[in-house]
Amino acid sequence: FSETLSNPRLTPVQETLNVVMNQDMTLSCHSDSGSPPVRYTLFKRNRTVSTLDRPDLTPALFNLTIKSASDVGEYKCKAEDNTSSGGKYSNSINFTLIEPISKPVLSSPTSQAKKGQNVTLSCLSENGSLPITYIFFRGKQSISPPVKIQKREAAVIFLFINSSSDFGTYKCRAENSFCNNTKYSNSFNFTLAEERSHSQPLIISLGVILLLLIIGFALAIPFFIIPSYKASE
Repeated sequence: FSETLSNPRLTPVQETLNVVMNQDMTLSCHSDSGSPPVRYTLFKRNRTVSTLDRPDLTPALFNLTIKSASDVGEYKCKAEDNTSSGGKYSNSINFTLIEPISKPVLSSPTSQAKKGQNVTLSCLSENGSLPITYIFFRGKQSISPPVKIQKREAAVIFLFINSSSDFGTYKCRAENSFCNNTKYSNSFNFTLAEERSHSQPLIISLGVILLLLIIGFALAIPFFIIPSYKASE
């Protein structure tokens, strides 16, 4: 008596399809019914990865190491026994490569500001799986709701410098779906721009001109007084 070979099930033993670079993964391929022995073949994008023979109806375990982005393509497996023609194929699965985020960089087009001025802050992690969620802080207090960015671009917030407390220390935090992966940025401070009077350079210029006139007049006196004195003799 022979049982009909059932379509195998392909499942990750680790029960997750999220993987990181250089991670070891095990895929289980298993047909519930069939006439052993059963030959299981694992495919990645229709190319054979490995073949295992099982003497009974126990799962075939395929060990993989995720070494590059090409290793996270579509996987399927095929089961064959002595009674099946062409074999039976499993469901397909796809891994998602999760990359930890790099330390974000907090920056602004200007480092100097004065009260009453609008400024911007940008936060960007150059590396890490998208999306990335950013939060901005002044001191230990958050000053923005979480900003989720789906592209490789900075999160930007706009600030209004209104009081001396707005010149505090700013930071941002970045996180993605990589487990326990949260990074804080560098610290950033705005410095108070000096308020210079527009009349000050004008006063200095007028003072220099006046001084030059006095010196010039003082030097010219002997040339006018001495000749006129000689002429009167």
